[in-house]
Amino acid sequence: MVYALSVFRRTRFRLRLRGRTLALGERTLVMGVLNVTPDSFSDGGLYFDPKRAVARARELERAGADILDIGGESTRPGAAPITVEEELRRVLPVFEALRGKLKIPISIDTQKAAVAEAAVRAGAGMINDVSALRADPALAEVARRHRVPVVLMHMRGAPRTMQKGPFARDVVRDVLAGLCAAVARARKAGLRRSQLVLDPGIGFGKSYAQNYELLARLPKLARLGFPLLVGTSRKAFIGAVYGERSRTTLGGATQPLPPEKRLWGTAATVAAAILGGAHIVRVHDVAEMVHVARIADAIVNAR
Repeated sequence: MVYALSVFRRTRFRLRLRGRTLALGERTLVMGVLNVTPDSFSDGGLYFDPKRAVARARELERAGADILDIGGESTRPGAAPITVEEELRRVLPVFEALRGKLKIPISIDTQKAAVAEAAVRAGAGMINDVSALRADPALAEVARRHRVPVVLMHMRGAPRTMQKGPFARDVVRDVLAGLCAAVARARKAGLRRSQLVLDPGIGFGKSYAQNYELLARLPKLARLGFPLLVGTSRKAFIGAVYGERSRTTLGGATQPLPPEKRLWGTAATVAAAILGGAHIVRVHDVAEMVHVARIADAIVNAR
């Protein structure tokens, strides 16, 4: 009896950023996460200081990141929104300090048009919008005018309430419908198809089980005909598989498994995403996930 591993053949795209073009599908691109926040779920506060953020950006580039994604507003479950002024105060010093210092492109992770405008003027080459143009429709005009690509992510509700449910009865159908609506919004606003990247929004308004279902059925989303970005890194659904508990060596007590201990689970989900058709993976642990991506790419290309 012969068994075959099911691997989705990725469509190849060319994503035009300001001053460069990224080839998508030849190999997986690794997007490194840089949270300039005091309250992100995984590394909140670590890089809130601009000098530490700049040093971290250079470290991620050396580790092999293909893209750097800088965000100044936490979108973890339960997070409260911040003002435009506060978000600009956090991210602009980092963009300005990095101008001309990195060889890789930088993405701005924001839902606000004013922040996107300032970041693009300061060197951002793409925009990553977790609201898929719902929070601030004017963001589409920024992307159209500057001709930069936009990541449109699926999310049920808003970060503050998204994990309180109710969750979709059919998560794949819900994500497909949401992403198609996002594309329609973008196209109506004058954005070209070639400017759009889709993200299923792992962990954003989904149950733990639904996140795994999305990874298992990712080829269905890939067939929409757009590049796919998938972000699973260190998220709670990974820890949930082993009950979010790890044994200590003192007295056999248990402690919650912190996000930074979810490395191996993240590696498994990154590999699954690539085998399912992801073009870009968004991660915190860049050096390790570069290795994972290269092996997964070798499996994909073995076909």
